[in-house]
Amino acid sequence: MSVFSFPTIALLLAAALCASSSAEAQENQEGKKTPIEVAVERVNVGVVVTDRNGHFVEGLRREDFRVLDNGIEQPINGFTAIEEPGQVLLLIEAGPAVYLLESGHVWAANTLLDGLAADDRVAVVKYADSPATLLDFTADKRAVDAAFGQLRFNLGFGSLNLSSSVSKVLEWLANVTGKKTIVLLSTGVDTSSSNEAALLMQQLKVSDVRLLAVSLAGGLQNTQSRSKKKSATKDSGETAQQLEQAGLLLRQIAESTGGRAYFPASAKEFDSVYAEIAQLIRHEYSLAFAPTIRDAQIHSIEIRVNAPQTPASSKQAAGYRVDHRQAYIAPATR
Repeated sequence: MSVFSFPTIALLLAAALCASSSAEAQENQEGKKTPIEVAVERVNVGVVVTDRNGHFVEGLRREDFRVLDNGIEQPINGFTAIEEPGQVLLLIEAGPAVYLLESGHVWAANTLLDGLAADDRVAVVKYADSPATLLDFTADKRAVDAAFGQLRFNLGFGSLNLSSSVSKVLEWLANVTGKKTIVLLSTGVDTSSSNEAALLMQQLKVSDVRLLAVSLAGGLQNTQSRSKKKSATKDSGETAQQLEQAGLLLRQIAESTGGRAYFPASAKEFDSVYAEIAQLIRHEYSLAFAPTIRDAQIHSIEIRVNAPQTPASSKQAAGYRVDHRQAYIAPATR
C-alpha cells in the first residue's frame, strides 16, 4: 500500500478536477452532440429482485410482476427466469489517485474474479482520459488476471473522463448480444464536460446494460480521516467534498441502469460486495411488453412485485428490492 500523504492525494484530485474547467470551455466551441436514439417494438426489461439480506429471490412467476409504462400498466407478453453465464466488462480507473492505492486496487479486481463462475465471460478495459481495451470477452480467468498486469496508471495531472469513457463503452457493447454488465472500479472523480455527463445519463437510462459501481475511494477517505486528526486544512475539506460528489455520481449512474453502487472500505466489505455482484450477474427475471404508444419519446419504466397472499410472506415482500432499467425510447408512428 502506498505511503503517500493525504496532501499529495488532495493535490492529484484537485488537479484532475481542474481539467474539467477546460473541458467546459471547449464544450461551447465543439457544439452539443446528438443524443443516441434507439426505438424498439418490444421492450425487454431485466429485473433483479433481492431480499433484505441481498439474496436473489427465486421462484417468482409472471403474475407476481406488474409493468408500468409512464405510469400505465402494460400486459407482460414475455417472461423467463434467467440463470446463465454473465458477460462482465470490468472498467477500471487508471488515473493518478488510484496509482497511490495500486495494491488495494488490483487486489479488488482479483477478488471479483474469485467470485465469478467459470463460464462467466470477462473483458477488461481501463480508462483515464479515454477507455482502452486490455482484453476482449473471455471465460479464461487466467487471461483476465494477466490483463491486470498490463494496467498502467497515468501519473501526471491528466483527465479522469469517467462519463465520456462509460459512454464510449456503452457504444461498444451495443453490438454485444445477451446479458451485459459493466462493473466499474472507480473513485468516481469525473473531469468530463457537463454535456458528456448529460449524454451519458440519457444513454444509461435507455440502455440494456446494467452497471454496478464499486468505489475505490475508501482508501482515500481513510487517509483523509487520519490527516484530519493531525490538522484541519482547506485542501482536506475541499477533497472531502470532491469525494462526496464522486460517490453521488457513482450512485446516480449505477441506479439509472437498475444497478447498484457499493462503497467498501475494508477487505471484509469487498468480499461481501463481490459475492453479491457475482450473484446479480447471473440471476435475473426477464420481462417483455409491447409499447402501446408510438410517440418516439422517452418513457419511464416501473416494475412492481406483487406481495404474496400470506401475512408472513407479505411482510417479507415489503422488504424486497427491485432493480431494473429506468426507461426506453418508444417507436415512432409509422
